[in-house]
Amino acid sequence: MGLVVLAVAILPALGVGGRQMFKAEAPGPMKDAKMTPRMAEAAKGLWLVYILISICCTLGYHWAGMTWLDAIMHMFSTMGLGGFSSHDDSFGYFNSPAIEAVSIVFMLIAGCNFATHYLALSGRSLRPYVTDPEAGWFLLVTVGSSIGIALFLYAHDVYPSFSEALRYAAFNLVSIATTTGYANTDYSLWPPFAPLWMLFLSCFVSCAGSTGGGIKMIRAIVLYKLVYRELIRAMHPNAVHPVKVAGEVIPANILFAVLAFAYIYMLCIVSMTLALSFSGVDTITAFSAVVASINNMGPGLGRVGPAANFGSLTDFQTWVCTIAMLLGRLEIFTLFVVITPAFWRK
Repeated sequence: MGLVVLAVAILPALGVGGRQMFKAEAPGPMKDAKMTPRMAEAAKGLWLVYILISICCTLGYHWAGMTWLDAIMHMFSTMGLGGFSSHDDSFGYFNSPAIEAVSIVFMLIAGCNFATHYLALSGRSLRPYVTDPEAGWFLLVTVGSSIGIALFLYAHDVYPSFSEALRYAAFNLVSIATTTGYANTDYSLWPPFAPLWMLFLSCFVSCAGSTGGGIKMIRAIVLYKLVYRELIRAMHPNAVHPVKVAGEVIPANILFAVLAFAYIYMLCIVSMTLALSFSGVDTITAFSAVVASINNMGPGLGRVGPAANFGSLTDFQTWVCTIAMLLGRLEIFTLFVVITPAFWRK
C-alpha cells in the first residue's frame, strides 16, 4: 500500500512518473490490466478494501480473545504478512485455536490479490475469485499442503491426534507459505520434510498484488505452463502451443521477463547462501536464512529457526540478510529500476 502512495502522490510531485514503478512492482502478465481508468481511483479502491479488511481482522482477533491492543498490533502484521508479534512466543503465547483460526483466515485473505478483493467488493460478486488465475491455485496449494503435512506429522507420531496435528500444521504452514512468519510451536523440531516443504512454499505461494513475498503465484503458473509448452514442442516440434493464463496468450516479452526474474531470484539465493556458508554458517541455517530474508518471511531453520532469531549472526552475515530483505521486498527488478539513471530523467 505504501508503493501505491509513492506512485500516486509522491513521485508525481517530484516530477517523476509513478506508473513505471507501479508496473514494475505488479508482477506477471496482469500488470497492464487496469481496475479503474485512473491510478488515483485505483489507489482509493485498494485502500478502502485494505481498511475494511483490517477492521474485520481487528474485530475477529478481539472476539477470539485478544485484548484491543494485541488485536490492533497483530492486525497490522497479519494484513502486511509481516509476522511481528507483541510477545516473544508469538502465537504460542495465546495458545488459542480460535485466535489461530482467525489468523489463518486473514493470512489467506492478505495472501490474495487485493485487486481481486476490490473487484469482488465493488461488483458485489464472488466471480472475480473464480476468474482469478491465482486464487484457485493459492487455496489449493495451501489447503492441500496443510492437510498433507498434518497427515505426515500424525503418521510420524509428532502429535497424538489428527485434529491436533491439523491445528499446528495448518497455522504454521499458512503462516510460512504466505511469508507471514507467525509460529505457535517450534516446527524446526518436526521431521525435516515438513519445515523444508513450508520453506519451499514461501517462495511462490503468495499472489501478485498481495502483501506477501517470494516470486508470486502468477509467475509460478507462467513458469509451469512454459515448461509444459517446451515438453509439447519437444514431442511435436511443429505444433503451435501458446502459453495462456486466464484464456489470454502471454506475450513473449512477458515470458522472457518471468524467466529473467526466476533466474536472478535463484542466483541471489545461491550466491547469498554461499556467502553465509563461506562466513562459517552451517548449510541449513545459511540457506534458510537467505530464503527467509529474500521472501521477507521472518524465521528460518537451524540457528534462525522459530525458537531463535538472527541475533547470533555476525555483522557481515547480518548485512547479507539485510541486502536479501531489500531485494525481496522490492521484487529485485523494482530496486534495479529505481537505481537506473533513465528512471529519473524527465
